[in-house]
Amino acid sequence: MLGLPTRSWDPLRNIGQWIIGIALGLYFTPAVAQLLISAWWVIALSITWSLVLGYFFGVWLHFFNAPHMTNFNRATSYFSGPIGGASEMTLLSERENAVTDLVASAHSMRLLIVTLVIPFGIQWANFGQIQITQPVVREISLWGMGVLALLTAIGIFVMMKLKRANPWFMGAMLVSMIVTMMDVRLTALPSEATNVAQLFIGVSLGVRFNRQFVKSAPRWLFSVAIGTFGMIFLCILFSYVLLEMTHLPFATLILASAPGGITEMAITAKVLQLGAPIVTVFQSSRLVAVLLLSGPLYQWLYVRKTSD
Repeated sequence: MLGLPTRSWDPLRNIGQWIIGIALGLYFTPAVAQLLISAWWVIALSITWSLVLGYFFGVWLHFFNAPHMTNFNRATSYFSGPIGGASEMTLLSERENAVTDLVASAHSMRLLIVTLVIPFGIQWANFGQIQITQPVVREISLWGMGVLALLTAIGIFVMMKLKRANPWFMGAMLVSMIVTMMDVRLTALPSEATNVAQLFIGVSLGVRFNRQFVKSAPRWLFSVAIGTFGMIFLCILFSYVLLEMTHLPFATLILASAPGGITEMAITAKVLQLGAPIVTVFQSSRLVAVLLLSGPLYQWLYVRKTSD
């Protein structure tokens, strides 16, 4: 944001997502899988909450900006609201003739605020570590890492062919998850690998925020920031409601419900030992639901009414 010529190399970001996907998948032991199956209704409730929250975030953006901005339409505010991937939402908004720069900047600003406020806030609150379930395998095996890398590479390839969102992360995580839930014990990952992966991902996020980003549409970014802090507050309240209903750890529920990205919240849960499997399943389920439902909901809410 100071104007220095920073760059991020996409292959390094992809490698970082690959490693983190594998590492998170290793948490899904049969015991954890059973725990999550028993909590399916909580996941469904969380998905519904996220869809409603994202919709009203879009309503807020439209209310605050529409009277003061030219070339502004309903699609721009609507697709800026869902708590999903920035690139995917930008692509969907482009099909509906939205102002894609504003959509991308809204998701980037939301992600920036959440990844700064939530992790540091949880550390400041000092919840302590929550040992829900550790990976079964603690020993590092070069042969096992080779097999796991090959299997997850196949998963990434399949996700790419299916044109799924975030294939390097989701493909690796799903394969690693399936292998672990089948109680196949291949290897653990060295902490150095996950540290390097976090570095690559952190750089790829940081270079999004250049000087032009700060100068563009200050009123728009201000409204996004205000709305994001409001969502964080509401998600903390929602987490407290889930705490009363499930008695899962409060810090885990905050990360599971936070309006951030799956990679960032899952990394936070892993590093702080705050129930990474639960956070990953909640966030990934929400991401899939948002990507599948955002487009049809927009058609139903706005396009259908216009045509009628």
